[in-house]
Amino acid sequence: MDINVRAEKAAELKKHHGYNCCQAVTAVLADQTELSEEQLNNLAAGFCVGMGNMEATCGALIGAGMIAGLASKGSATVRFTRQISESFKNMCGAITCKTLKGMPDGKVLCPCDICVKNAVLAYGKVMGLK
Repeated sequence: MDINVRAEKAAELKKHHGYNCCQAVTAVLADQTELSEEQLNNLAAGFCVGMGNMEATCGALIGAGMIAGLASKGSATVRFTRQISESFKNMCGAITCKTLKGMPDGKVLCPCDICVKNAVLAYGKVMGLK
């Protein structure tokens, strides 16, 4: 499946199928790991809404970082996650859930389904997944 199709599928999972942001990203990238989609869903369950309080990193971005770590088997993962974060920030305008959702000024920078899509695209760009 090409990266653009994966990104669209992730947005669909988030918007219409009850996946949180992190789960939607890990689900469409599950084949990049040795874990099943179900295992990744369980692992990603707590990484939504900026780790439950909108104060932390976007769950979609966390999901992309998780997959990068699993795909690289931990080798150069810090570099990969930094590059994924930079790409994501360029696309979305921020990396924290609170800022992306417009707290406290009301200016939404990027809706969740677009964050999910952009996290998958950033992963693909950095990890060379076409």
